[in-house]
Amino acid sequence: MAWRLLLCKDAQPTTLISPFFQNPNSSPFSLVLTSQFSTSFLITKTPKKYKKKRKKSESPRTKPVQHASTRNPCFEFIVERDACFRFLTKSKQFLSQQPEHVLRLDDAGKLYRELGFPRGRKATRFVHRHPLIFQTYRHTDNKMWFGFTGFMEDLLEEEKSIMDSMESDRINKVRKLLMMSKNNQIPLSKIHHCRLLFGIPDDFRDRVVKYPDYFRIVVADDGKRMLELVDWDPKLAISELEKEFMVDEDKVKNTFKFPVKHAKDLDLDEEDTRKMNLLNTLPLVSPYSDGKRLELWSLEAEKYRIGVLHEFLSLTLEKRASIHHIVEFKEEFCLTRHTYDMLKRQPRTFYLAGTEMNWVVFLKDAYDESGSLVNKDPQVLFNEKLYKYAQTKDGELDSSLGRN
Repeated sequence: MAWRLLLCKDAQPTTLISPFFQNPNSSPFSLVLTSQFSTSFLITKTPKKYKKKRKKSESPRTKPVQHASTRNPCFEFIVERDACFRFLTKSKQFLSQQPEHVLRLDDAGKLYRELGFPRGRKATRFVHRHPLIFQTYRHTDNKMWFGFTGFMEDLLEEEKSIMDSMESDRINKVRKLLMMSKNNQIPLSKIHHCRLLFGIPDDFRDRVVKYPDYFRIVVADDGKRMLELVDWDPKLAISELEKEFMVDEDKVKNTFKFPVKHAKDLDLDEEDTRKMNLLNTLPLVSPYSDGKRLELWSLEAEKYRIGVLHEFLSLTLEKRASIHHIVEFKEEFCLTRHTYDMLKRQPRTFYLAGTEMNWVVFLKDAYDESGSLVNKDPQVLFNEKLYKYAQTKDGELDSSLGRN
């Protein structure tokens, strides 16, 4: 059977129907039809179910700081625990500042940032998780409110007595922060915002007036109220590293590592390399020296910034701080935007947990192998007890923990 050209009257050929006779090797089953008709019924794309799924690249928001081979489960657990108790800590802080320590539930839904729960969730869902700490009730206005239980009010009184007994220690912490800071000044708002990090009481701004020999409040050009150091105390200007150096010199020598940049053809053995790197590491720069005078990208400036962060973490209650706390004091401590990379280069001393966008830095020597603080402040002991009560059901108090 022969295929023919279809010709229109008085016109050129318009359609060619597979003239296989032009190619003697072609098969009738491999004919290519070129026509004016639609071929949309043909499958021209790979069905979605057969396509290879691309692995989503991790973003800094979700990518862990540590590789699986270097992760410390104890430190990572502490970060997860803090996230779990975010509602407890932030709501405790917020309610403590409210009249009668209560808040209407209708208003609570709008204060999700202040109370520490995700937007769009109901506050009651989180209130009911901690029946020993929070309670809900219907007010005379027929609205639902929530506040502290009587048991929690007793705990707050206990915490207040701890704050009062530790006032002298907290005052010295603030003095040391001011001594490290540029121009010996820090905005009062920043100290208040990070007060829980150092165990500073809520009414600290009122308490500073009792110490005119240490502090004064000045108003900056931009209108901010600044806390300024009045008296420099050389006894306080001794860092934790300097104290350790007098006790264990070799330990401090191995605390940091600032490797010397040299060519590979030096052919140094391990001991010579260690000695050369040690010459570059020592002497350390005191965090209580004037960091403003140092050249920004010099080795001395990096030593200074490392020393400042080490001393800053030493002043915290739990010897750790989040990126948000560190950024808060970025200007006062002459830190750069490369702080994350700088800390990563010192794995002997610092451990970074969490994700690249929301990391927490730990002072490793302050923790034992099980991830517990070696020396616990009274406020830390209180917080640990509060976490236990927060996980206890209402009827389990007497049988499991006992009420003091």
